[in-house]
Amino acid sequence: MTLTHRLATPDDLGALRALVDLAIAELLKGFLTDEQIRSSAAIMGLDTQLIDDRTYFVIESDGVLAGCGGWSRRATLYGGDHSATRDTSLLDPAKDPAKVRAMYTHPAFTRRGVGRLILGLCERAAAAEGYTRLELMATLSGEPLYRSYGFQEVERIEDDRGGAPVPIVRMVRTIRNEPGVHSGP
Repeated sequence: MTLTHRLATPDDLGALRALVDLAIAELLKGFLTDEQIRSSAAIMGLDTQLIDDRTYFVIESDGVLAGCGGWSRRATLYGGDHSATRDTSLLDPAKDPAKVRAMYTHPAFTRRGVGRLILGLCERAAAAEGYTRLELMATLSGEPLYRSYGFQEVERIEDDRGGAPVPIVRMVRTIRNEPGVHSGP
């Protein structure tokens, strides 16, 4: 299996939204109750600001959508277009971490390197703009990937904006800025 990547465009929105919905519905099973999964769908989602900013990646395998995710130079840590807590103010690379955002893998492509590819793309792009740290808000199903990539837990919270409280984990990682070298662990 060969994975390719490209920047997402507005033409991808329908397919990306379908992937996000499927990933939330399927990949959180075993970690959350059905009620929490429904709440997750209300809390999480696609933030089209990332597409507008050209920081959101589409991952494909032989032309099939395998995953998506990106990074942001804006203050919002997580949540989709519908989130009331979105903050589009720009971050300062000298003091703020870039945000890894909206990572989703198609259930048929889990454990095949999609997440690691996205993290590497995000890390290199953020480093190129002068960022030295990354921050993200992990779902319980994503937490093992982020830990294996070198992210460390900062805090655990529960977001109840979707109804049932959903446990999530804020995590950070220092960027390993070595030109030409994959910066994963």
